[in-house]
Amino acid sequence: MNKLKVLFVGDVVGKPGMQILQTFLKSIVQNNNIDFIIANGENLTEGKGIIEKDGKELFDLGVNVITGGNHIWERHKFQEYSKIEKNVLRPLNYPKGTFGQGYVTQKVGKHSITVVSLQGRAYLPPIDCPFRTAEWVIERVKNESNMIIIDFHAEATAEKIALAAYLDGKVSAIIGTHTHVQTADERILPSGTGYITDVGMTGPYDSVIGMKKEAAINRFLYQTPQKYQTATDDVHIAAVILSIDANSGKTLSIERLFFPEFDKLSKVNAGENN
Repeated sequence: MNKLKVLFVGDVVGKPGMQILQTFLKSIVQNNNIDFIIANGENLTEGKGIIEKDGKELFDLGVNVITGGNHIWERHKFQEYSKIEKNVLRPLNYPKGTFGQGYVTQKVGKHSITVVSLQGRAYLPPIDCPFRTAEWVIERVKNESNMIIIDFHAEATAEKIALAAYLDGKVSAIIGTHTHVQTADERILPSGTGYITDVGMTGPYDSVIGMKKEAAINRFLYQTPQKYQTATDDVHIAAVILSIDANSGKTLSIERLFFPEFDKLSKVNAGENN
């Protein structure tokens, strides 16, 4: 096997995200000859955080590695879970001594693939530098891993693009997460690194990035905290499919996936025309 097909599933939000994966993930994997699956799961448990039961459900679907982000800490039970499950990652660039793992290397056939979770610092907590942390982990795994995929969980588009430019040719792919809105800029950078600014959200789109609309609107109207409630309707899968040269570690192709597609026909106009 000299070419590896990797599916990266964007931020899985609560039960709606899990349920649509239970329905469609197997067929996506079969139809695209997927060898390895990564999913961002920082919002898996009721829309914020992750606990063992929900992580196990995602692994049972065939996911190999679950990546995290700033919300992965929302459930205190994650502390214990992170001690026993090395394939659930928190961002590597949290201060030294933080519980949990920030990267993992797995064998796929005769090759190895390393998955790294990093978090940005623009408009997020001022943790350690993701650029220098990336350099450190690349050096650490260079003799054991053919391929490196980074989940860069960051708010600022510029920070994501800057990290991609900095690491082009040093890693197989940099997949942006966190904003829950899929961008249309998937591409292969000049030195062979696959890139997308944000892979998007696997979850309910009749919402404000996964949250029930009324609570989200009130948060902006009144500038006060509101109870987070996961929305339920209009659920979609957002992902990318990477084809990687397993020997060189360079990305050969990157394809954006959004399923099912949004309905482009106005329901109001459709009713008027009937």
